[in-house]
Amino acid sequence: MKIIIAGGGEVGFHLAKQLAGEEHDITLIELDNDRLEKIQSTVEVYGIHGSSTSVNVLKDAKVSETDLVVAVTSLEAVNINTATLAKKLGARKTIARVEHAEYVAEENLDLFKSMGIDYLIYPEELAALEVVKLIERVAATDVVEFEKGKLTIIGLKLDKNIPIIRRSLKEVASELQSVSFRIVAIQRGIRTIIPTGEDLFLPNDQVFVITTPEGIEQIIKMAGKDHMKMENIMILGGGKVGRKVAKLLENKLSVKLIDSDKTKAEELANYLDKTLVIQGDGRDIDLLAQEGIVDMDGFIALTEDNETNIITCLMAKHLGVKKSIALVDNVDYIPLSQTIGLDSLINKKLIAANNLSRFIRKSNLITTVTLQGIDAEVLEYNVNPKSPITKKPVKDLKFPKNALIGGYVRRDKGYIAVGDTQIQEGDKVVVFALPGTIKEVEKFFK
Repeated sequence: MKIIIAGGGEVGFHLAKQLAGEEHDITLIELDNDRLEKIQSTVEVYGIHGSSTSVNVLKDAKVSETDLVVAVTSLEAVNINTATLAKKLGARKTIARVEHAEYVAEENLDLFKSMGIDYLIYPEELAALEVVKLIERVAATDVVEFEKGKLTIIGLKLDKNIPIIRRSLKEVASELQSVSFRIVAIQRGIRTIIPTGEDLFLPNDQVFVITTPEGIEQIIKMAGKDHMKMENIMILGGGKVGRKVAKLLENKLSVKLIDSDKTKAEELANYLDKTLVIQGDGRDIDLLAQEGIVDMDGFIALTEDNETNIITCLMAKHLGVKKSIALVDNVDYIPLSQTIGLDSLINKKLIAANNLSRFIRKSNLITTVTLQGIDAEVLEYNVNPKSPITKKPVKDLKFPKNALIGGYVRRDKGYIAVGDTQIQEGDKVVVFALPGTIKEVEKFFK
């Protein structure tokens, strides 16, 4: 597929990085020449220095021969204009990143399609939905669903005093034979491990488990997290993400939202029906204590300041809050989340890049997901007729060492892959792989 990406910020960079290994022909248009050179030094893309709203620049990028134009600069107007121009100049499909919730409302989608924009992406809404998912799965550090939840990957942080600590994966699995699950990765410090049955669970490991809907609660119990419940939530920051999270949660949980801006607090009080809105500085520990932070089950920091979000979440954890979630824009902070004691970090730009990569389907590759903070990717493939993956049972495939077949969906039902599993044409297969093995994995699905 020939793809033009307009914008070399974090969304554009991570999208290019995800797609570059999939044999797409990628052109990146970027106005900042230093940024363009930096991206080209790490990702295999053809770079064009210039504005994506320039007709000449789009023609230089051969937009008339392009399958997809993805406009993800930091400026909404530039993205809309780029996508509209690109479609008029012959691009088959266009995507634009936007900054206003009203644009992605159902009643406005036809308007944008009439302008030549096939798909809109609103990172703030995607981040809010990710936060809600993590609150609903309170024990999890990460939640990734496949085929509408028929298979789910759950990330779990292991405490030092749970029964499975210092026991092997094989031993634990033998005691849970009634549960369909597989440990697909372990994050230990800064190292990502694709495990074997002989590997041990150690304190502070972050484990990633693939399971079917029936196995989720049992897996959470195995990790010693079944006692965790969410009733009272405190949100810091009433921006685009914060207000959306509060709106989605306020009918299910007791929600308090703190924002330092008086005008914004008044607007939020009118917008939200059941959320208690408090105007004040969320970094003030006396204010947090006065508003009952010690009685909170979850604390979600969603301000525009990375450091404020991280520090207040650490403060909440110190005061006994069960679950903390921080919004960060700096991807360099993400690997630190587990080592400094945070439960989950949310990066809206990475979430947007993951969402876009799902939209861009390459033949049999349905989805590519990058889990935040770990050096591995999750790939979902549709199995073609006569693919090598169908030739032998899983145990005899000689699958790459640092990759693992986690599960598959067959005729609308999810299953966990075991040694005797025979993958069939039409199956949707979920693979967990370290970056260096992805090209080897691809060969099994051709």
